[in-house]
Amino acid sequence: MTATSDLGTPRLASPELLRSVFRRHAAGVAVITARGAAGPVGFTATSLTSVSAAPPMISFGIGTGASSWPAIAEAGHVGVHILGEHQQDLAATFARSGADRFGPSTAWREGPEGVPLLDGVPAWLVGRVAARVPAGDHRLVLAEVVLGDPTGAGRPLLYHQGRFTALRD
Repeated sequence: MTATSDLGTPRLASPELLRSVFRRHAAGVAVITARGAAGPVGFTATSLTSVSAAPPMISFGIGTGASSWPAIAEAGHVGVHILGEHQQDLAATFARSGADRFGPSTAWREGPEGVPLLDGVPAWLVGRVAARVPAGDHRLVLAEVVLGDPTGAGRPLLYHQGRFTALRD
């Protein structure tokens, strides 16, 4: 028996290699929000992960050059919103630099701890920030979940091959 390699030609690690590989990884789409000194801030994230069940903890990454970073760097609490497939426009708004993310087209309210909560999402959490860990040009934010609601309607929104998409049946 002869083994053949399906691994292709390896490439040296680079930011482009990482982006190319992760374009092939389907990820759920979330919006992270916080109360900032000048008003609410938020951004689209595909880096959301469940970290621990006891205590309930989550994590997400944010670039230190992101417009939301200064508020996230100081926030005691964050909102985490799982987006539905019907919310591609909302995901795009929170991903777009310079967008009026909390303008008239975004339905939201002030939630516990002053965290901005988006309306109409399939699920949301409020987390108390426990740590901000340096990770290259990003920070990994760890938050302990203090409150949430998993009862919203809708199927999850995904991000794959550089675009928002939905589950297929």
